[in-house]
Amino acid sequence: MKTTRNLFWKTFLVALAAVFCVSSVSGPAFAESNKTIRFNDRSWDSIQVHNRIAGFILKNGYGYEADYQSGETVPLLTGLIRGDTDVDMESWTQNSQEVFDKGLKEGAIVNLGPNFTDAGEGWFVPTYVIKGDEQRGIKPMAPDLQSVYDLPKYRELFKDPEDPSKGLFVNSIPGWTVTRDNELRFKAYGLDKTFNILTPGSDAALAGSMVAAYKKGKPWVGYYWSPTWVLGQLDMTALEQPKYTKEVWEKTHECGFTTPTVDIYVNASLIERAPDAVEMLKKYETTADLNNKVLAFMQENKAKTEEGAVYFLKNYEDVWTKWVSADVAEKVKAALK
Repeated sequence: MKTTRNLFWKTFLVALAAVFCVSSVSGPAFAESNKTIRFNDRSWDSIQVHNRIAGFILKNGYGYEADYQSGETVPLLTGLIRGDTDVDMESWTQNSQEVFDKGLKEGAIVNLGPNFTDAGEGWFVPTYVIKGDEQRGIKPMAPDLQSVYDLPKYRELFKDPEDPSKGLFVNSIPGWTVTRDNELRFKAYGLDKTFNILTPGSDAALAGSMVAAYKKGKPWVGYYWSPTWVLGQLDMTALEQPKYTKEVWEKTHECGFTTPTVDIYVNASLIERAPDAVEMLKKYETTADLNNKVLAFMQENKAKTEEGAVYFLKNYEDVWTKWVSADVAEKVKAALK
């Protein structure tokens, strides 16, 4: 009986010690996870820079830790809905509309508003093609070029080296939805009679063709989008296209692009867990032009995304200090020194 009683107490004390041990570990661990904000770190530079700008401010101004979780768009957005991540700083909502609609309907995510509202895509020519460039000794080549409908007049200017009877339009890359859409626009505008389409094999090849022509002061016409380092580095002009409407697009495809929505989303749990962080993110807003400049700095200096974030914080103080209180701003400035 005594042996049984002793065995009982030993078992009880071991179990009790285990409870206290778990409590002492799980308490701080839970607190630590509560102070960590997890960002969707997708594959392009601009969202990674935004993540690190926000992360730097939240760490040095508010005391949070930042965790950057890499992955592709849909898995990370699904993770945001599940609560595996906390913040998506650059949500191209229309590109994954069904995923966002699902999360909003369930109340799992919250839209904090736009990161930037002037993102865009279009068909571009170097500005010197239209206006010339006195410093480079380039005279205007196509002074009357304004819209896509003017391109046939300048077929010879944009001559296809492999088919001199037609001009050459440089499309986006294989596999992108916009590549197919550009082909539909191309035919709708009647350009297939006077131009050929070149589809580069990669994003690097597309950017490279534009940069190579620009450096030589040569004509170039093709598709590109913003924000990107290319449009931050080069002076390009978008050709006018008919305004997009769903009805026209579905009927004839004879219209330009939609204006994309680029918002900041958070998992709903973050509102209670880190209300001060959410308030900052609500005020966080930039422009595509500003993004272009930061990305151009990174390209020219072979800078990493962390360096791009620091460049932004040091050079655009008038922008980010509007998102935070004066005392938080001073803490962030001190951390930048």
